[in-house]
Amino acid sequence: MGRNTRKRRTPLATKIVAGAAALAVGGGGLVWANFYASAHEEHPGQNRTRSAGAQVATIDCPDVGQKIRDVPDRARGEVDGELASMDSQITDAYQRLATTRRAQEGDARFVENSILGPLKERRKALIDRIQLEINRAGGKADDNLDELAGCQGRPADQQQNGDGQNGDGQDQDDNGNGVAGPVADDFIDINDVQPNSRNSRNGLAADGDGGSTGTFTTDCGVNENNLFNSDNLIAAPGVDNGAHHTHDYVGNQDNDAFSSDEDLANADTSCQNQGDKSTYYWPVLRLQDGTQEFDANDQGGGAEGNIGKILKPAQAELRFVGSQQGDVVAMPKFLRIITGDAKSFTNGDANANTSWSCSGFEDRQVTDKYPLCPEGSQVLRTTNFQSCWDGQNIDSANHRDHMAFVQEDGGCPNGFQAIPQLQVRLAYDIPTPTVENGQVRNPYAVDSFPEQLHKPITDHNDFINVMDEDLMNEVVDCINRGEDCQ
Repeated sequence: MGRNTRKRRTPLATKIVAGAAALAVGGGGLVWANFYASAHEEHPGQNRTRSAGAQVATIDCPDVGQKIRDVPDRARGEVDGELASMDSQITDAYQRLATTRRAQEGDARFVENSILGPLKERRKALIDRIQLEINRAGGKADDNLDELAGCQGRPADQQQNGDGQNGDGQDQDDNGNGVAGPVADDFIDINDVQPNSRNSRNGLAADGDGGSTGTFTTDCGVNENNLFNSDNLIAAPGVDNGAHHTHDYVGNQDNDAFSSDEDLANADTSCQNQGDKSTYYWPVLRLQDGTQEFDANDQGGGAEGNIGKILKPAQAELRFVGSQQGDVVAMPKFLRIITGDAKSFTNGDANANTSWSCSGFEDRQVTDKYPLCPEGSQVLRTTNFQSCWDGQNIDSANHRDHMAFVQEDGGCPNGFQAIPQLQVRLAYDIPTPTVENGQVRNPYAVDSFPEQLHKPITDHNDFINVMDEDLMNEVVDCINRGEDCQ
Protein backbone atom coordinates (compact mmCIF):
# COMPACT_ATOMS: atom_id res chain seq x y z
CA MET A 1 0.00 0.00 0.00
CA GLY A 2 1.07 3.56 -0.55
CA ARG A 3 0.57 7.02 0.85
CA ASN A 4 0.63 10.64 -0.20
CA THR A 5 4.01 11.71 -1.55
CA ARG A 6 3.67 15.51 -1.43
CA LYS A 7 6.71 17.16 0.17
CA ARG A 8 5.81 17.61 3.78
CA ARG A 9 6.80 20.08 6.49
CA THR A 10 7.63 18.65 9.90
CA PRO A 11 7.43 20.94 12.93
CA LEU A 12 10.17 20.81 15.54
CA ALA A 13 7.95 19.14 18.12
CA THR A 14 7.21 16.30 15.73
CA LYS A 15 10.90 15.81 14.99
CA ILE A 16 11.59 15.50 18.70
CA VAL A 17 8.85 12.89 19.04
CA ALA A 18 10.19 11.01 16.05
CA GLY A 19 13.57 10.77 17.74
CA ALA A 20 11.98 9.49 20.92
CA ALA A 21 9.90 6.97 19.01
CA ALA A 22 12.96 5.65 17.20
CA LEU A 23 14.32 4.57 20.56
CA ALA A 24 11.11 2.77 21.37
CA VAL A 25 10.50 0.88 18.14
CA GLY A 26 11.15 -2.79 17.60
CA GLY A 27 9.76 -4.99 14.86
CA GLY A 28 7.55 -2.19 13.56
CA GLY A 29 5.81 -1.34 16.82
CA LEU A 30 6.24 0.56 20.04
CA VAL A 31 8.00 -1.73 22.50
CA TRP A 32 5.06 -2.69 24.71
CA ALA A 33 6.22 -6.20 25.61
CA ASN A 34 8.56 -4.38 28.00
CA PHE A 35 5.76 -2.22 29.40
CA TYR A 36 6.78 -3.34 32.88
CA ALA A 37 10.52 -2.90 32.32
CA SER A 38 12.88 -0.18 31.18
CA ALA A 39 14.48 -0.04 27.78
CA HIS A 40 17.70 -1.15 29.50
CA GLU A 41 16.31 -4.24 31.25
CA GLU A 42 19.20 -6.23 32.70
CA HIS A 43 17.22 -9.46 32.83
CA PRO A 44 14.93 -9.63 29.79
CA GLY A 45 13.34 -12.83 31.04
CA GLN A 46 12.15 -11.10 34.21
CA ASN A 47 10.38 -8.08 32.77
CA ARG A 48 7.25 -8.15 34.94
CA THR A 49 6.75 -6.31 38.18
CA ARG A 50 5.02 -7.56 41.31
CA SER A 51 2.73 -4.56 41.46
CA ALA A 52 2.08 -3.71 37.81
CA GLY A 53 -1.63 -3.27 38.40
CA ALA A 54 -0.89 -0.13 40.40
CA GLN A 55 1.37 1.35 37.75
CA VAL A 56 0.43 4.08 35.33
CA ALA A 57 -0.87 2.67 32.05
CA THR A 58 -1.30 5.91 30.12
CA ILE A 59 -1.35 9.70 30.38
CA ASP A 60 -4.56 11.69 30.77
CA CYS A 61 -4.35 15.37 29.77
CA PRO A 62 -7.13 17.97 29.58
CA ASP A 63 -8.07 18.63 25.95
CA VAL A 64 -7.17 22.29 25.52
CA GLY A 65 -8.52 22.38 21.97
CA GLN A 66 -12.07 21.62 23.08
CA LYS A 67 -11.98 24.47 25.63
CA ILE A 68 -10.90 27.22 23.26
CA ARG A 69 -13.55 29.62 21.93
CA ASP A 70 -13.64 32.75 19.78
CA VAL A 71 -10.26 32.46 18.09
CA PRO A 72 -9.92 35.18 15.42
CA ASP A 73 -9.69 33.72 11.92
CA ARG A 74 -6.17 35.01 11.35
CA ALA A 75 -4.92 33.24 14.48
CA ARG A 76 -6.56 29.85 13.87
CA GLY A 77 -3.69 28.40 11.85
CA GLU A 78 -1.17 29.24 14.56
CA VAL A 79 -3.46 27.99 17.34
CA ASP A 80 -4.12 24.71 15.54
CA GLY A 81 -0.37 24.29 15.11
CA GLU A 82 0.25 24.80 18.83
CA LEU A 83 -2.48 22.30 19.69
CA ALA A 84 -0.89 19.77 17.35
CA SER A 85 2.44 20.33 19.07
CA MET A 86 0.66 19.68 22.37
CA ASP A 87 -0.51 16.32 21.00
CA SER A 88 3.08 15.54 20.07
CA GLN A 89 4.18 16.38 23.61
CA ILE A 90 1.70 13.84 24.99
CA THR A 91 2.92 11.22 22.54
CA ASP A 92 6.51 11.89 23.57
CA ALA A 93 5.62 11.63 27.28
CA TYR A 94 3.62 8.43 26.71
CA GLN A 95 6.51 6.79 24.91
CA ARG A 96 8.81 7.71 27.78
CA LEU A 97 6.26 6.21 30.16
CA ALA A 98 6.21 2.95 28.21
CA THR A 99 9.99 2.56 28.12
CA THR A 100 11.04 3.45 31.68
CA ARG A 101 9.28 0.78 33.71
CA ARG A 102 12.41 -0.35 35.57
CA ALA A 103 13.08 3.22 36.70
CA GLN A 104 9.46 3.53 37.82
CA GLU A 105 9.81 0.37 39.92
CA GLY A 106 12.64 1.88 41.89
CA ASP A 107 11.21 5.35 42.34
CA ALA A 108 7.57 5.97 43.28
CA ARG A 109 7.93 9.61 42.18
CA PHE A 110 9.57 8.89 38.83
CA VAL A 111 6.44 9.37 36.72
CA GLU A 112 5.55 12.63 38.43
CA ASN A 113 9.06 14.07 38.52
CA SER A 114 10.45 12.85 35.20
CA ILE A 115 7.37 12.68 32.96
CA LEU A 116 4.30 14.52 34.21
CA GLY A 117 6.12 17.50 35.75
CA PRO A 118 8.17 18.35 32.64
CA LEU A 119 5.11 17.72 30.48
CA LYS A 120 3.14 20.29 32.46
CA GLU A 121 5.83 22.92 31.95
CA ARG A 122 5.99 22.25 28.20
CA ARG A 123 2.21 22.40 27.91
CA LYS A 124 2.08 25.66 29.87
CA ALA A 125 4.57 27.23 27.45
CA LEU A 126 2.33 26.30 24.51
CA ILE A 127 -0.79 27.52 26.29
CA ASP A 128 0.94 30.86 26.91
CA ARG A 129 1.72 31.06 23.19
CA ILE A 130 -1.88 30.25 22.29
CA GLN A 131 -3.13 33.03 24.56
CA LEU A 132 -0.62 35.45 23.06
CA GLU A 133 -1.60 34.56 19.48
CA ILE A 134 -5.30 35.00 20.22
CA ASN A 135 -4.75 38.39 21.88
CA ARG A 136 -2.41 39.62 19.14
CA ALA A 137 -5.09 38.82 16.54
CA GLY A 138 -7.62 40.98 18.37
CA GLY A 139 -9.33 38.26 20.40
CA LYS A 140 -9.62 37.80 24.13
CA ALA A 141 -7.94 34.63 25.35
CA ASP A 142 -9.29 32.77 28.35
CA ASP A 143 -7.00 33.60 31.28
CA ASN A 144 -7.83 30.26 32.90
CA LEU A 145 -6.34 28.06 30.18
CA ASP A 146 -3.23 27.60 32.34
CA GLU A 147 -5.34 25.40 34.60
CA LEU A 148 -5.36 22.81 31.79
CA ALA A 149 -1.56 22.42 31.69
CA GLY A 150 -1.29 19.58 34.21
CA CYS A 151 -1.76 15.91 33.26
CA GLN A 152 -2.22 12.84 35.39
CA GLY A 153 -1.27 9.21 35.17
CA ARG A 154 -4.02 6.70 34.59
CA PRO A 155 -3.64 3.13 35.90
CA ALA A 156 -4.48 0.04 33.92
CA ASP A 157 -8.17 -0.83 34.01
CA GLN A 158 -7.85 -4.60 34.06
CA GLN A 159 -7.00 -6.63 37.16
CA GLN A 160 -3.95 -8.85 37.27
CA ASN A 161 -2.61 -11.66 39.36
CA GLY A 162 -0.23 -10.67 42.14
CA ASP A 163 2.81 -11.54 40.06
CA GLY A 164 1.97 -8.91 37.44
CA GLN A 165 0.69 -11.46 34.94
CA ASN A 166 -2.69 -12.38 33.58
CA GLY A 167 -4.02 -15.88 34.00
CA ASP A 168 -2.07 -17.34 31.09
CA GLY A 169 1.24 -15.72 32.04
CA GLN A 170 1.19 -13.13 29.27
CA ASP A 171 1.87 -9.42 29.74
CA GLN A 172 -1.32 -7.46 30.23
CA ASP A 173 -2.20 -5.08 27.38
CA ASP A 174 0.36 -6.78 25.12
CA ASN A 175 -1.30 -9.77 23.39
CA GLY A 176 2.21 -10.84 22.40
CA ASN A 177 2.44 -8.32 19.56
CA GLY A 178 4.37 -5.50 21.23
CA VAL A 179 1.77 -2.74 21.47
CA ALA A 180 -0.66 -1.44 24.05
CA GLY A 181 -4.17 -2.66 23.43
CA PRO A 182 -6.71 -3.59 22.66
CA VAL A 183 -7.25 -5.89 25.65
CA ALA A 184 -9.73 -8.70 26.17
CA ASP A 185 -12.12 -6.43 28.05
CA ASP A 186 -12.42 -4.22 24.96
CA PHE A 187 -14.39 -6.98 23.18
CA ILE A 188 -17.91 -8.31 23.64
CA ASP A 189 -19.86 -11.14 22.02
CA ILE A 190 -22.60 -9.47 20.00
CA ASN A 191 -25.06 -11.96 21.50
CA ASP A 192 -24.34 -10.44 24.91
CA VAL A 193 -25.38 -6.96 23.78
CA GLN A 194 -28.97 -6.14 24.67
CA PRO A 195 -31.11 -5.03 21.71
CA ASN A 196 -31.85 -1.30 21.56
CA SER A 197 -29.73 -0.66 24.65
CA ARG A 198 -27.19 1.82 23.29
CA ASN A 199 -27.30 4.95 25.42
CA SER A 200 -25.73 7.96 23.76
CA ARG A 201 -26.93 11.53 23.50
CA ASN A 202 -24.94 11.86 20.28
CA GLY A 203 -25.36 10.25 16.91
CA LEU A 204 -29.14 10.57 16.72
CA ALA A 205 -30.51 9.83 13.29
CA ALA A 206 -32.18 12.84 11.73
CA ASP A 207 -34.44 10.88 9.38
CA GLY A 208 -37.91 9.80 10.42
CA ASP A 209 -41.55 9.53 9.37
CA GLY A 210 -42.12 13.27 9.14
CA GLY A 211 -40.28 16.22 7.72
CA SER A 212 -37.93 15.62 4.80
CA THR A 213 -37.84 11.86 4.26
CA GLY A 214 -35.70 11.44 1.15
CA THR A 215 -32.19 10.04 0.90
CA PHE A 216 -29.19 10.66 -1.32
CA THR A 217 -26.45 8.00 -1.57
CA THR A 218 -23.02 8.75 -3.01
CA ASP A 219 -20.74 5.87 -4.04
CA CYS A 220 -17.08 6.76 -3.49
CA GLY A 221 -15.58 3.27 -3.22
CA VAL A 222 -13.47 1.80 -0.41
CA ASN A 223 -10.12 3.53 -0.94
CA GLU A 224 -9.09 1.44 -3.95
CA ASN A 225 -6.46 4.10 -4.68
CA ASN A 226 -4.68 3.41 -1.38
CA LEU A 227 -4.79 6.99 -0.16
CA PHE A 228 -3.51 6.92 3.41
CA ASN A 229 -1.83 9.43 5.68
CA SER A 230 -1.66 10.33 9.36
CA ASP A 231 -2.65 13.96 8.84
CA ASN A 232 -5.83 15.73 9.90
CA LEU A 233 -6.66 18.60 7.57
CA ILE A 234 -9.54 19.79 9.76
CA ALA A 235 -7.99 19.69 13.23
CA ALA A 236 -4.31 20.14 12.38
CA PRO A 237 -3.93 21.92 9.03
CA GLY A 238 -0.34 22.38 7.93
CA VAL A 239 0.99 19.85 10.43
CA ASP A 240 2.65 16.62 9.32
CA ASN A 241 1.34 13.59 11.25
CA GLY A 242 -1.21 15.74 13.06
CA ALA A 243 -3.42 12.72 13.79
CA HIS A 244 -0.72 10.33 15.07
CA HIS A 245 -2.74 7.54 13.42
CA THR A 246 -3.50 6.58 9.84
CA HIS A 247 -6.69 7.50 7.98
CA ASP A 248 -8.58 5.90 5.11
CA TYR A 249 -9.73 8.43 2.50
CA VAL A 250 -12.51 8.15 -0.06
CA GLY A 251 -13.80 10.89 -2.29
CA ASN A 252 -11.30 13.72 -2.65
CA GLN A 253 -7.88 12.52 -3.79
CA ASP A 254 -5.79 15.52 -2.75
CA ASN A 255 -6.34 15.45 0.96
CA ASP A 256 -3.43 15.93 3.32
CA ALA A 257 -2.48 18.46 5.95
CA PHE A 258 -1.40 21.00 3.34
CA SER A 259 -4.41 20.87 1.00
CA SER A 260 -6.08 24.25 0.50
CA ASP A 261 -9.73 24.69 -0.39
CA GLU A 262 -8.54 25.42 -3.93
CA ASP A 263 -6.62 22.11 -3.94
CA LEU A 264 -9.72 20.27 -2.83
CA ALA A 265 -11.89 21.96 -5.46
CA ASN A 266 -9.43 21.07 -8.26
CA ALA A 267 -8.73 17.51 -7.16
CA ASP A 268 -9.86 14.22 -8.62
CA THR A 269 -12.50 12.23 -6.76
CA SER A 270 -13.14 8.52 -6.27
CA CYS A 271 -16.90 9.20 -6.18
CA GLN A 272 -18.89 7.93 -9.13
CA ASN A 273 -20.67 11.27 -9.32
CA GLN A 274 -17.79 13.53 -10.31
CA GLY A 275 -19.61 16.51 -8.84
CA ASP A 276 -18.85 15.12 -5.40
CA LYS A 277 -15.27 15.99 -4.51
CA SER A 278 -16.02 15.86 -0.81
CA THR A 279 -13.52 14.36 1.58
CA TYR A 280 -14.65 11.42 3.71
CA TYR A 281 -12.08 9.97 6.10
CA TRP A 282 -11.82 7.81 9.21
CA PRO A 283 -9.07 5.99 11.16
CA VAL A 284 -8.17 2.65 9.62
CA LEU A 285 -8.93 -0.66 11.29
CA ARG A 286 -6.01 -3.07 11.59
CA LEU A 287 -5.76 -6.77 12.25
CA GLN A 288 -2.87 -7.22 14.68
CA ASP A 289 -1.57 -10.35 12.96
CA GLY A 290 2.12 -9.45 12.57
CA THR A 291 1.78 -7.99 9.07
CA GLN A 292 4.42 -5.36 8.30
CA GLU A 293 2.44 -2.61 6.59
CA PHE A 294 3.90 0.20 4.47
CA ASP A 295 3.92 2.41 7.60
CA ALA A 296 5.34 -0.19 9.99
CA ASN A 297 8.27 2.06 10.92
CA ASP A 298 6.61 5.43 10.35
CA GLN A 299 5.10 8.04 12.62
CA GLY A 300 1.36 7.53 12.67
CA GLY A 301 1.94 3.84 12.04
CA GLY A 302 4.08 1.28 13.81
CA ALA A 303 6.35 3.86 15.44
CA GLU A 304 3.31 5.01 17.42
CA GLY A 305 1.81 1.60 18.15
CA ASN A 306 -0.51 1.31 15.14
CA ILE A 307 0.56 -2.04 13.77
CA GLY A 308 -0.76 -4.89 11.69
CA LYS A 309 -2.69 -5.39 8.47
CA ILE A 310 -4.81 -2.43 7.36
CA LEU A 311 -8.35 -3.62 6.72
CA LYS A 312 -10.28 -1.84 4.02
CA PRO A 313 -14.05 -1.91 4.28
CA ALA A 314 -15.79 -4.45 2.12
CA GLN A 315 -18.43 -1.76 1.69
CA ALA A 316 -18.59 1.96 2.49
CA GLU A 317 -22.11 3.37 2.32
CA LEU A 318 -22.30 7.17 2.38
CA ARG A 319 -25.86 8.38 2.69
CA PHE A 320 -27.45 11.79 3.29
CA VAL A 321 -30.86 11.95 4.96
CA GLY A 322 -33.32 14.63 6.01
CA SER A 323 -34.87 16.12 9.12
CA GLN A 324 -37.87 14.90 11.09
CA GLN A 325 -39.06 18.48 11.56
CA GLY A 326 -39.04 19.91 8.05
CA ASP A 327 -36.94 20.70 5.00
CA VAL A 328 -33.18 20.82 4.93
CA VAL A 329 -31.03 23.60 3.46
CA ALA A 330 -27.86 23.30 1.42
CA MET A 331 -24.52 22.80 3.14
CA PRO A 332 -22.01 25.57 2.42
CA LYS A 333 -19.06 24.50 0.32
CA PHE A 334 -16.00 23.49 2.40
CA LEU A 335 -18.11 22.92 5.52
CA ARG A 336 -16.02 20.84 7.94
CA ILE A 337 -17.50 18.36 10.41
CA ILE A 338 -15.72 16.17 12.94
CA THR A 339 -17.88 13.64 14.72
CA GLY A 340 -16.80 11.43 17.59
CA ASP A 341 -13.69 12.08 19.65
CA ALA A 342 -10.29 10.51 19.00
CA LYS A 343 -9.46 11.13 22.68
CA SER A 344 -12.63 9.76 24.27
CA PHE A 345 -10.71 7.28 26.43
CA THR A 346 -9.13 10.14 28.38
CA ASN A 347 -11.62 12.93 27.58
CA GLY A 348 -14.71 10.98 28.55
CA ASP A 349 -17.70 10.24 26.36
CA ALA A 350 -19.22 13.74 26.03
CA ASN A 351 -18.31 13.86 22.32
CA ALA A 352 -18.11 10.11 21.68
CA ASN A 353 -20.16 9.01 18.69
CA THR A 354 -19.23 5.41 18.12
CA SER A 355 -21.54 2.63 17.00
CA TRP A 356 -20.16 -0.89 16.59
CA SER A 357 -22.28 -3.87 15.58
CA CYS A 358 -22.45 -6.98 13.40
CA SER A 359 -24.47 -7.57 10.24
CA GLY A 360 -27.64 -9.41 11.13
CA PHE A 361 -27.54 -7.91 14.63
CA GLU A 362 -27.99 -4.23 13.84
CA ASP A 363 -30.50 -3.73 16.64
CA ARG A 364 -27.54 -4.36 18.97
CA GLN A 365 -25.22 -1.35 19.00
CA VAL A 366 -22.31 -0.80 21.37
CA THR A 367 -20.20 2.29 22.02
CA ASP A 368 -17.22 1.20 24.10
CA LYS A 369 -16.60 -2.38 22.94
CA TYR A 370 -15.50 -4.10 19.74
CA PRO A 371 -18.05 -6.75 18.73
CA LEU A 372 -17.19 -10.41 18.35
CA CYS A 373 -19.33 -11.42 15.38
CA PRO A 374 -20.45 -14.96 14.49
CA GLU A 375 -19.11 -16.64 11.36
CA GLY A 376 -20.47 -15.05 8.21
CA SER A 377 -21.33 -11.77 9.94
CA GLN A 378 -19.48 -8.54 9.16
CA VAL A 379 -18.16 -6.02 11.68
CA LEU A 380 -20.06 -2.73 11.24
CA ARG A 381 -19.00 0.84 12.08
CA THR A 382 -21.88 3.31 11.78
CA THR A 383 -21.74 7.06 12.29
CA ASN A 384 -24.55 9.63 12.21
CA PHE A 385 -23.04 13.10 11.85
CA GLN A 386 -24.19 16.35 13.38
CA SER A 387 -26.85 17.78 11.06
CA CYS A 388 -27.61 21.21 12.54
CA TRP A 389 -25.54 24.13 11.21
CA ASP A 390 -25.21 27.60 12.72
CA GLY A 391 -25.98 29.17 9.32
CA GLN A 392 -22.74 31.17 9.20
CA ASN A 393 -19.48 29.29 9.68
CA ILE A 394 -17.81 26.45 7.82
CA ASP A 395 -15.59 25.74 10.84
CA SER A 396 -15.08 26.92 14.41
CA ALA A 397 -12.17 27.32 16.79
CA ASN A 398 -12.69 23.91 18.40
CA HIS A 399 -14.08 22.45 15.15
CA ARG A 400 -17.39 21.65 16.88
CA ASP A 401 -19.33 24.77 17.89
CA HIS A 402 -20.58 25.58 14.37
CA MET A 403 -22.44 22.25 14.31
CA ALA A 404 -24.92 20.53 16.63
CA PHE A 405 -26.77 17.23 16.87
CA VAL A 406 -30.51 17.06 16.46
CA GLN A 407 -32.48 17.14 19.69
CA GLU A 408 -34.63 14.29 21.00
CA ASP A 409 -37.60 15.53 18.98
CA GLY A 410 -35.51 15.51 15.79
CA GLY A 411 -35.30 19.29 15.54
CA CYS A 412 -32.30 21.62 15.72
CA PRO A 413 -31.36 23.83 18.68
CA ASN A 414 -32.29 27.51 18.52
CA GLY A 415 -30.12 29.39 16.05
CA PHE A 416 -29.30 26.29 14.00
CA GLN A 417 -30.84 25.00 10.80
CA ALA A 418 -31.13 21.49 9.40
CA ILE A 419 -28.77 20.36 6.64
CA PRO A 420 -28.56 16.90 5.03
CA GLN A 421 -27.25 14.48 7.64
CA LEU A 422 -24.31 12.33 6.58
CA GLN A 423 -24.55 8.72 7.71
CA VAL A 424 -21.52 6.48 7.15
CA ARG A 425 -21.84 2.69 7.35
CA LEU A 426 -18.61 0.69 7.00
CA ALA A 427 -18.73 -3.11 6.75
CA TYR A 428 -15.64 -5.28 7.29
CA ASP A 429 -14.80 -8.92 6.76
CA ILE A 430 -12.71 -9.66 9.86
CA PRO A 431 -11.82 -13.04 11.35
CA THR A 432 -13.29 -13.14 14.85
CA PRO A 433 -10.59 -12.72 17.53
CA THR A 434 -10.25 -15.43 20.18
CA VAL A 435 -10.62 -14.38 23.81
CA GLU A 436 -9.33 -16.87 26.39
CA ASN A 437 -8.00 -16.55 29.93
CA GLY A 438 -8.11 -12.78 29.85
CA GLN A 439 -6.16 -12.50 26.59
CA VAL A 440 -7.32 -11.69 23.07
CA ARG A 441 -5.55 -13.32 20.12
CA ASN A 442 -5.29 -11.65 16.69
CA PRO A 443 -7.41 -8.69 17.74
CA TYR A 444 -8.58 -5.99 15.39
CA ALA A 445 -8.45 -2.38 16.51
CA VAL A 446 -9.00 1.17 15.37
CA ASP A 447 -5.89 3.28 14.88
CA SER A 448 -5.51 5.80 17.70
CA PHE A 449 -3.30 8.33 19.40
CA PRO A 450 -0.75 6.18 21.29
CA GLU A 451 -2.01 7.14 24.75
CA GLN A 452 -5.61 6.20 23.81
CA LEU A 453 -4.65 2.48 23.78
CA HIS A 454 -6.80 1.59 20.74
CA LYS A 455 -10.03 1.85 22.72
CA PRO A 456 -13.16 1.40 20.55
CA ILE A 457 -14.79 4.50 22.03
CA THR A 458 -12.13 6.65 20.31
CA ASP A 459 -13.54 5.90 16.87
CA HIS A 460 -14.41 9.04 14.90
CA ASN A 461 -15.20 10.27 11.42
CA ASP A 462 -14.48 13.41 9.38
CA PHE A 463 -16.09 15.16 6.42
CA ILE A 464 -15.43 18.22 4.25
CA ASN A 465 -18.18 19.16 1.81
CA VAL A 466 -16.77 19.75 -1.67
CA MET A 467 -19.89 19.07 -3.72
CA ASP A 468 -20.47 21.47 -6.58
CA GLU A 469 -23.48 23.76 -6.27
CA ASP A 470 -25.64 21.84 -8.74
CA LEU A 471 -25.10 18.53 -6.96
CA MET A 472 -25.75 20.00 -3.52
CA ASN A 473 -29.01 21.49 -4.77
CA GLU A 474 -29.91 18.08 -6.20
CA VAL A 475 -29.21 16.44 -2.83
CA VAL A 476 -31.41 18.97 -1.00
CA ASP A 477 -34.25 18.75 -3.52
CA CYS A 478 -34.21 14.95 -3.48
CA ILE A 479 -34.35 14.80 0.32
CA ASN A 480 -37.04 17.45 0.61
CA ARG A 481 -39.19 15.72 -2.05
CA GLY A 482 -39.01 12.44 -0.14
CA GLU A 483 -37.22 10.56 -2.94
CA ASP A 484 -34.34 8.07 -2.82
CA CYS A 485 -31.58 9.22 -5.16
CA GLN A 486 -27.98 8.50 -5.97
